[in-house]
Amino acid sequence: MERDVRLLPKAHLHLHFTGSMRPATLLELADKHGVHLPEALSSGEPPKLRATDERGWFRFQRLYDMARSVLRDEDDIRRLVLEAAEDERADGSGWLEIQVDPTSYAPRLGGLIPALELVLSVVDDASRATGVGIRVLVAANRMKHPLDARTLARLAVRYADRGVVGFGLSNDERRGMARDFDRAFAIAREGGLLAAPHGGELAGPTSVRDCVDDLGAGRVGHGVRAAEDPRLMQRLADRQITCEVCPASNVALGVYEKPEDVPLRTLFEAGVPLALGADDPLLFGSRLAAQYQLAREVHGFTDAELAELARQSVRGSRAPEDVRARLLAGIDAWLVS
Repeated sequence: MERDVRLLPKAHLHLHFTGSMRPATLLELADKHGVHLPEALSSGEPPKLRATDERGWFRFQRLYDMARSVLRDEDDIRRLVLEAAEDERADGSGWLEIQVDPTSYAPRLGGLIPALELVLSVVDDASRATGVGIRVLVAANRMKHPLDARTLARLAVRYADRGVVGFGLSNDERRGMARDFDRAFAIAREGGLLAAPHGGELAGPTSVRDCVDDLGAGRVGHGVRAAEDPRLMQRLADRQITCEVCPASNVALGVYEKPEDVPLRTLFEAGVPLALGADDPLLFGSRLAAQYQLAREVHGFTDAELAELARQSVRGSRAPEDVRARLLAGIDAWLVS
């Protein structure tokens, strides 16, 4: 009998704040605030998405922004984070690094600093309530001016001792150059934060290389397109730069046509450290354990290989040593269960 992947201890390193929301919660909060949701968000089914062209990506962003608009007060934020933590625990995740751009929530929550402080406070409470270790990765928006990213980097560094562990860069990587944000990432790295920009999702391997060369990435959000460049894969393997691969998201957005096209095994066998992620479960319809199940069913990963994927997620995390040791021991125990 095959082992239950939900019982496999793991770390979740690629989950966006609004995208972690439960579909039922979205509907309830929309009702609470009188927000009219489009059919794509209210049908109870994951929306049909495709982001390989500008129009498709714009529609994805518009749906995401619409979902975000139901998060209007402290109770909403508190509910979202607690439910996300409960879902993580149910999926075997003992450590979560959730990604948030506080700029998006600032107008309704009293400003940039109050918004981030609220997120950090509710993250702390949810972590204590569920036993899941949770930290925050502050992400800048690639579609905005690099000066905005510098402001966010300085803010993130100020809260490095209060739950912020990394600095990211999200949105359409086909827009703007990674090096435009080099100063923001230098600020973050000098402040002790992990650099974890998105790259190698909608754009090819050059995008991953730019994240490493120009932004000093210690981890790459997605990074899956590195599989197209053997030399780049070797480099990621040699430097142990983790790629946060999100298989269901890749297929939903049209990066790959079918689940079997996601080059999970190519990356794994090249020695590139991987951390499977769910990205935006609200829009893509599957959470963390489902990504491991996909690796098993579609890519033929054995339980020993699934355990290694889980270890790589833990090693790629910013979890403290005692948490790492506990999760790694749990992974070993899962294998002999």
